[in-house]
Amino acid sequence: MAYKVDHEYDYLFKIVLIGDSGVGKSNILSRFTRNEFCLESKSTIGVEFATRTLQQVEGKTVKAQIWDTAGQERYRAITSAYYRGAVGALLVYDITKRQTFDNVHRWLRELRDHADSNIVIMMTGNKADLNHLRAVSAEDAQILAEKECLSFLETSALEAFNVEKAFQTILLDIYHIISKKALAAQEAASSSGIPHGTIINVSNPSGNRIKGVCCTSN
Repeated sequence: MAYKVDHEYDYLFKIVLIGDSGVGKSNILSRFTRNEFCLESKSTIGVEFATRTLQQVEGKTVKAQIWDTAGQERYRAITSAYYRGAVGALLVYDITKRQTFDNVHRWLRELRDHADSNIVIMMTGNKADLNHLRAVSAEDAQILAEKECLSFLETSALEAFNVEKAFQTILLDIYHIISKKALAAQEAASSSGIPHGTIINVSNPSGNRIKGVCCTSN
């Protein structure tokens, strides 16, 4: 979902948060949109979303509509429809739980099955504040990110570490893609018209040919 709007914001981008249950997706969402963190947060049921408007993304006002999808298997049939229209995704794992990192491949397959092929994906290792319990090295994650052509950051929703940066990065990447598409469309439209200074012949009512010049402007 990448809409151009004329009034309160210039663009509306839909971003989905995906990953196993318990990796901290809901707290990443609440930290970014409300600057809040809840130690007693419960597993998301179905889908929730929140929004935040950013004033400066290369001079444009961007509204991020962020969907928090439930990680439990029994809800995945429900949440798969919510990938539709997403232009960005944060794929979150818990650095203290190796299984959540191993499941990144599964989430990538599901995302690529249901989302647009041009979706911007960032892999996010959450709970960086628990470094003493680390089960996934940053080096292993970086290798996987490079292999899958993903951007990568470690975050801590608890300490508000890199959460802002993660969303700023993905929104900027999305904006660049949308801008390039818009520019390409404009160039294609301008190149499809009649070239400048083309000489054409038209007939007047008397049947004589009148030679004229047709000029187009961009």
